[in-house]
Amino acid sequence: MKEILTRALSGLLYVSLLIASLYWQHALIGLFFVFGLICMAEFKKLINLKSYFPYAVFIVLYLGFAYWKTISNTVKGYEEASQILLVITIFVLLILIKDLFSEKSIPLFESKRFIITTFYLSSGFVFLISIANFEQTFTPLLLLGSFILVWVNDTFAFLVGKNFGKQKLFPSVSPKKTVEGFLGGLFFSCIASYFIAEYTETRSFTIWLILAIIISVFGTIGDLIESKFKRQANVKDSGVIMPGHGGLLDRLDSIIFAAPFIFLFLRLVSYVS
Repeated sequence: MKEILTRALSGLLYVSLLIASLYWQHALIGLFFVFGLICMAEFKKLINLKSYFPYAVFIVLYLGFAYWKTISNTVKGYEEASQILLVITIFVLLILIKDLFSEKSIPLFESKRFIITTFYLSSGFVFLISIANFEQTFTPLLLLGSFILVWVNDTFAFLVGKNFGKQKLFPSVSPKKTVEGFLGGLFFSCIASYFIAEYTETRSFTIWLILAIIISVFGTIGDLIESKFKRQANVKDSGVIMPGHGGLLDRLDSIIFAAPFIFLFLRLVSYVS
């Protein structure tokens, strides 16, 4: 009972901080900056990277794009820079997906550790902020809707998998995940997308439905990739900062991985509309 209460309280604090920050643009930037540094520390331990250089890269990349998009009076060059970052990030994430489906361990030679801390973790936070500022004005409901879809997917994947799951999804990486759980999370995310479209009035139901599919698929892949990193590091959780949950990266791995694909889809829709 005490463990359940601790888990509930730490989860409530995390969600409350996130939702509260959505009311003020600078608060959201500040909160994700802190989240990013914590996740970087946890991820560096997972891949056994002792250098402090990834912190410097994250600070420059994250604050640079945040300032450029939200504070600077000019956005000249921003579109081009974000496109370059997006292309490189997607390429690196596709390599990680390939590594996930390989029976071998994820190769972690020195240069690759620096590449994935930059274009997996740092870029993920850059695109989270970019989603919240996708329009010319601060539009946090796009980001909130994305988080809600992640939470719905995770919750119902767990509930459906626990009660009806039989076919293992990826037993070599995450033995508890099931195909039934994944489909359950996807199904209820699609249902949630209707209510998000209705009550946020940010995008049409069709757009949110596609976003639900993107988030369920790539969020699950992101969770599995982090699980493979943890399995290679012989640890259960990425950290201990959230009692009952583990590390902050354990809570954000899905949305961090999905963020570039969400941003890519939104950009494609804006181009054709």
